[in-house]
Amino acid sequence: MEMRNLGRTGITVSPLSLGAMMFGAWGNPDHDDAVAIIHRALDAGINVVDTADVYSGGESEVIVGKALAQVDRSRVVLATKVGSPMSEDPNARGGSRRWITAACEHSLRRLGTDYIDLYQVHRPDESVDIDETLGALSDLVHAGKIRSFGSSTFPARRIVEARWMSEHRGRERFRTEQPPYSMLVRGIEGHVLPLAQDYGMGVLTWSPLAGGWLSGRFGVGKENTSERDRRLPARPGAGGRFDLTVPANQRKLELVTELATVADDAGLTMVELALAFVLEHPAVSSAIIGPRTMEQLEAQLPVPDVRLEEAVLDRIDEIVAPGTDVNTEDAGWRPSALTEAPSRRRLRPAPRASVRGR
Repeated sequence: MEMRNLGRTGITVSPLSLGAMMFGAWGNPDHDDAVAIIHRALDAGINVVDTADVYSGGESEVIVGKALAQVDRSRVVLATKVGSPMSEDPNARGGSRRWITAACEHSLRRLGTDYIDLYQVHRPDESVDIDETLGALSDLVHAGKIRSFGSSTFPARRIVEARWMSEHRGRERFRTEQPPYSMLVRGIEGHVLPLAQDYGMGVLTWSPLAGGWLSGRFGVGKENTSERDRRLPARPGAGGRFDLTVPANQRKLELVTELATVADDAGLTMVELALAFVLEHPAVSSAIIGPRTMEQLEAQLPVPDVRLEEAVLDRIDEIVAPGTDVNTEDAGWRPSALTEAPSRRRLRPAPRASVRGR
């Protein structure tokens, strides 16, 4: 595969990264089969393996560790994430120094390694000062336990805030961002991707198949279920990401039908069109694929050799306008100012109790 720079980190990565979310109880529980998939990806030229502590409650990291124990670890760019809830314990999550320090040790143990190449904050934590998070991550870099760190699904404002804090407090900085990006989820094109280019940040995108919408798995008359949909529930009242009674999802289905025609006319599968689209953006370092089976992996391996003609990209833009998230729930994270009513309304005094019988 033709390799790419991971921003200005000095790390070179393959255009496809292997995501490990589907390895373990959330997807493929067969450890030997998952290890074989990882080894096949590495043999094919993929050099990035991306996982997270929360995937299958740590089981994914264990599987990745088993696979890496059988190869030259130094040739693999190992990425994992921290921040999602790992138990009912309110302190076993988030971006505090207390949790990040402990979680890193847990991940190192599960992965069977003494360092992580890229440690990513899974989502913004509005309850923690970003300087607290950056300070903890910086200390892990200085201790040699992680080589660099990044953010995942951070809005542009949060990335800028973290950059300012790093420069003014003498912290190490986010070197990468991992956002959702696909032909149906294009909101980051207007802010996050240009910002990443300005800051020299590497970009590893997740869900290039839009959670399966662009793989042909979902549609009228099909079982519209997704493990990602179950693990990342929508806001109360917002509806599921695959519920066809939701107008935004009905619209997605219509657009997928139009995009399928573009793929056919270009002589490509829908999967090839979807992945190639993501890789065409100049800000994207690597697209994370998340196969559950060897067959799914094999179908995606040829994509780095696919280049889309300008006319094909123009047709995609006509179907889904640049900068558009067809369903805003697919953006991966929304601030509490939008999702929680009390954040938008002034506190009202409690009603005064009436006094009777005087």
